[in-house]
Amino acid sequence: MKKLSLCLIISVTAMITRGQDADSLHYSSRLKFSFRQVHVPLVLGVMGIAANGNGPESFKKELAEERNEHFSGFHTRIDDYLQFSPFVIAYGLDAMGIRSKTDIHNRTAILLKGELLMLGSVFGLKTLTHQLRPDGSTYNSFPSGHTAQAFAAATFLSEEYKDRFHWMPFAAYGLASSVGALRIANNRHYISDVLLGAGIGILSMKASYWMHRYKWKKRDQLYF
Repeated sequence: MKKLSLCLIISVTAMITRGQDADSLHYSSRLKFSFRQVHVPLVLGVMGIAANGNGPESFKKELAEERNEHFSGFHTRIDDYLQFSPFVIAYGLDAMGIRSKTDIHNRTAILLKGELLMLGSVFGLKTLTHQLRPDGSTYNSFPSGHTAQAFAAATFLSEEYKDRFHWMPFAAYGLASSVGALRIANNRHYISDVLLGAGIGILSMKASYWMHRYKWKKRDQLYF
């Protein structure tokens, strides 16, 4: 289970950061929509839907059985806090004088809109799909809200600082992938929930950047 969780973190982080590298080649002060940018969240979403079989021999059920067999006593609350850590890092760096790409007013507006998009999508799908959690506690498993929150926060941190710190996407999405792995390890979510949640989180925050009109500062006044 530990090896599988580590592989999940590495593979998801690598896939996302490759997409981030491609985006940075076409950097401008404002993030513009391109079909290339939806490739990663779309792939994650499709993988999550494809893995969401409810048969006893489905991949998600097999993985949950492996977890129960080898790590049935594992439990941690760190994922409850880790999901928000990219936000803390983003505003913490700014407070220390390391400016982000966007001024605080526009950045906060982008953040709030991205959060609304993410939360609306997650809770709408949870209600619509009515999937039982692997621990049998409630029928709101699909998709993972913690994972969606973590990847939305990671996208925000990455977009704001990837041009100043080229390693930032690796750190941001590594944190988010850790949250997804912990949700599986805690027996709160299936891998299908985590994959779809990651896709929703990334796409929601990117969509907020695409739609934002930068009302408080003109575009040429943005940092960087």
